[in-house]
Amino acid sequence: MNAQYDPLFTPWKIRDVEIKNRIVLAPMGGTCIFGWMEPTGSHFDKEAARLLLNIARSDCGLVIPGIAPVKDMLGGKWLYENPAKFKQLKAYMEEFHKTGAKMFIQMTAGFGRSMALTAPLAMLAKNKALNKIASPIIDAEYLTAAPSVLPNRWADDVMTRAITVQEIKDIVYAFGETARLIKEAGVDGVEVHAVHEGYLLDQFTLPYSNRRTDEYGGSFENRYRFAVEIVKEIKSKCGEDFPVSLRYSVRSMTKDFRYGAMPGEDFKEIGRDMEESEKAVRYLQDAGYDMLNCDNGTYDAWYWAHPPQYMPQNCNLEDVAHIRQFVDIPVVCAGRMQPEAGAEAISDGRIDAMAVGRQFLADPHWVTKLIRGREEDIRPCICCHTACFNLAKHNGSANDQDLSESAGMCHCAVNPISMQSGKYYIRRTKKKKTVAIIGGGIGGMEAARILTLRGHKAAIFEKSGELGGVFIAAAAPEFKEKDKQLIEWFKHQIDKLGIEVHLNTEISPANLPLADEYVIATGAAANRIPIPGADEYAMDATEYLLGQKEAGDHVVIIGGGLTGCEIALDLFRKGKHPALIEMKDDLIAVKNMCLANTSYLRDCFKTNEVPVYLNAGVKNISATEVTVESKDQGTVTLPADSVIMSVGYHPIPLTKAGKNVHLLGDCKKVGNVRSVIWGAWETAMKI
Repeated sequence: MNAQYDPLFTPWKIRDVEIKNRIVLAPMGGTCIFGWMEPTGSHFDKEAARLLLNIARSDCGLVIPGIAPVKDMLGGKWLYENPAKFKQLKAYMEEFHKTGAKMFIQMTAGFGRSMALTAPLAMLAKNKALNKIASPIIDAEYLTAAPSVLPNRWADDVMTRAITVQEIKDIVYAFGETARLIKEAGVDGVEVHAVHEGYLLDQFTLPYSNRRTDEYGGSFENRYRFAVEIVKEIKSKCGEDFPVSLRYSVRSMTKDFRYGAMPGEDFKEIGRDMEESEKAVRYLQDAGYDMLNCDNGTYDAWYWAHPPQYMPQNCNLEDVAHIRQFVDIPVVCAGRMQPEAGAEAISDGRIDAMAVGRQFLADPHWVTKLIRGREEDIRPCICCHTACFNLAKHNGSANDQDLSESAGMCHCAVNPISMQSGKYYIRRTKKKKTVAIIGGGIGGMEAARILTLRGHKAAIFEKSGELGGVFIAAAAPEFKEKDKQLIEWFKHQIDKLGIEVHLNTEISPANLPLADEYVIATGAAANRIPIPGADEYAMDATEYLLGQKEAGDHVVIIGGGLTGCEIALDLFRKGKHPALIEMKDDLIAVKNMCLANTSYLRDCFKTNEVPVYLNAGVKNISATEVTVESKDQGTVTLPADSVIMSVGYHPIPLTKAGKNVHLLGDCKKVGNVRSVIWGAWETAMKI
């Protein structure tokens, strides 16, 4: 192991519980050991338990599963009323502790206005009569109840009701009873969720979301009363020595409802600022909390707690290290934490441990690989959120997420085995075949890798001089460093497995290489739309991203999907002046595209006054300008040194599918990294 990582592998204590190293699995919604949205109160999530045990066996020091609501979301039963769950947990902990890791189980009071309402749930939340009928199964009004009457984060036309004092008391009691049962099951500690990220407890602490006039509103002490009562109740049931961690946001980074702050921005905070945080951490420590598990943000500034690639690495470290000075208990930092930065901060005494979430989904064994000096074998998380947490929202929508996605979170775009081990697995073949893979993009490489691990003989035929396909263009912006790492990871795996690669080899239907099976992974081609002047003056997105054509100072981008917005961000960061033209009523107005990613882009353009024209089309392109027809602004003429067209792609299969011919990825149906990699597994598993 590289000596710079040594500080990560020293023991530390939370009260009397010793943790073997300084790496913490950050809790993620979906890795919930008691399940997430199951219809039975006795459910124990064996898939989450399997993943957590795998992570513990792979040298993680402290494992924290995803949230356990103290009241079931479906059925409304209190968690402590379900003894079967705790019986299963006790047996599980006996096996878990053989790994040498420790576990804290995270409990949540609820979501408040941050409850990610889908359209059907929003309908229930708005209609008291319908909600009453549905409430024995799911009570949308209760699930969204907040400190005060507030706008729901997801459904624009839903106002939450204020939670009652009796409901608060019931929740406090539930925390104590649930923690007692968790302790009796042999778990090492608990974490309270959360004065963090704008969830229910956090909403009580924040001035902009707490407008109460009773003992839970107004003064600093009143706003933090709910969180204080919870830890005192847990300690009364479990004893002072039983560790209680608190998930905590140092700063809210919030400018308004549904509007967050950019890194480095000078802004007026409406939530928790640093001055209050310095006071709050000491107050919470004195109340009884034994650890602070920290980052920044709220659901209104969600990209701080769920940072996409656009956010800086280690984005919360300076703030977390700052508040470490005001407490005597351990402080953990999360938020795109990198081992080098974490080790240095721990060595300097600025934090006590680093928390990592989605990297464990991409590669549950990454800590072991780090210890063994195999960093090149660590499959990187690319911060895309397309499988792990793809709650989506655009203008006028509620949470525009498929129900199957809501129920099955913490899957992984680059590693489909995560939370799906019964569906995706490596099984050796009984009949070895030769497989020719036409196209060396992400899908082709993953298919070759899985086929080889299964015992087949795979060969890749790539018409260009480099593996990576269209993902090379997608990874081109400087903020796509993890995408670049993923390409290199694939190349390394291909080389390690000795897979035959033929570069600069163009295959046609007439010269298919001899093989038993064929995987066609030839990708897609850029769409063009018939705009006067486009053929002469507009370039494709890939031409810009690959550096084949240069962009001038004023750049008009036609298409406000993800690629168009990322190009606009890249141009803005290079000091140029982009403008976005989008025919829909919002940017990136698609399903299952995580709000943490999309809201960063929208907020960035809004804050930095990057021109965005919605409900708009381009009428004409000339050498110096673009004529735009906008529903809201009429006809507008924009200066344009360059025009970039980003209006999607269409499949370009080499040949049709057949008995031994399998179409894969974008050449079958245009998708994203998730659909390509998952498709590669599905194809490779059936050959």
